[in-house]
Amino acid sequence: MKLNFKLFPEKSSQTAVLLIYTGGTIGMKEDPADGTLRPFDFSGILEEVPELRKFAVKIDSYTFNPLIDSSDVEPSLWQALARLIRDRYDDYDGFVVLHGTDTMAYSASALSFMLENLGKPVVFTGSQLPIGKLRTDGKENLISAVEIAAAKDSHRHPMVPEVSICFNAQLLRGNRSVKVNATGFDAFKSPNYPPLATAGISIKYNNSFIHYGYDRRKGLTVHTDLDTRVSVLKLHPGITEQAVRDILLGDGSRAVILETYGSGNAPCRPWFLSLVREAASRGKILLNVTQCMSGDVDMDLYATGRALKDAGVVCGHDITTESALGKLFYLMGGHADNEKVKALLEKNLKGEISK
Repeated sequence: MKLNFKLFPEKSSQTAVLLIYTGGTIGMKEDPADGTLRPFDFSGILEEVPELRKFAVKIDSYTFNPLIDSSDVEPSLWQALARLIRDRYDDYDGFVVLHGTDTMAYSASALSFMLENLGKPVVFTGSQLPIGKLRTDGKENLISAVEIAAAKDSHRHPMVPEVSICFNAQLLRGNRSVKVNATGFDAFKSPNYPPLATAGISIKYNNSFIHYGYDRRKGLTVHTDLDTRVSVLKLHPGITEQAVRDILLGDGSRAVILETYGSGNAPCRPWFLSLVREAASRGKILLNVTQCMSGDVDMDLYATGRALKDAGVVCGHDITTESALGKLFYLMGGHADNEKVKALLEKNLKGEISK
């Protein structure tokens, strides 16, 4: 990994943004010889997006080496990103992370927990078409992301000092986002939380929904200790007792995310509840997250949800699976006591749940 170049000469008191390219479609260009997509040198980004010259912003670029395909993203990337932002935090007013779309919501969610007292924008973006393609969405996504990362209010404070995803003219809270479209430009949505900003003729910021809770007297604290011993059990009609047993009682997991039906419902068959109770009795952390795109878990609404609650399952409210995973990694990495983790799961730490 290395700092590649400075796109614009530095000026005193000039707003500065660091572009961080981790990999993904946005940084690809078609090879004229064989038609394959290959990463291009970001020192040539101005050739692809000359509009960036119009910003009165100093933009530097940092490229991960090797580049990481979105489907190969691991927590080690999140740790490297967190450390990079920590190390360059005082040098830049905002950060734009170029990332593949498949796991972008996972990465944005995880970073939201790992970056404590974040007081600057960290904007994830990418594209569905390579930036070298004629109809690419990458240019607009990148231009909007840079503008948002550099934006300040009349007091010179950042407009959006949190981790977000900028895609298809919308800025979404990172830990509220999910990928909903594999082929369309409207790849991401935030089903249970309004957009932080909308890019039209101008960028309209929804200030009442943006988190401004950082303490300016304190610096950024980065948490890179992650415990990844988490499994996900998605319930479905016909699920077998053995499959549930393998996941709930597996030796390799400290926590299990239960993707349940509707408002947090699950089968009431005796064998299922028995396995849930056994997992809970072993001290496992069990988190109830709905399979539905929007809405939340209410374990007091129906008897099936109440049965899970009585068995020791924690309510996930309206958290996404992506955010639940990042939250568990972060909490388990910082706390050896599972009861402490369970208590913190119920709390709204980074705007990830409506509570």
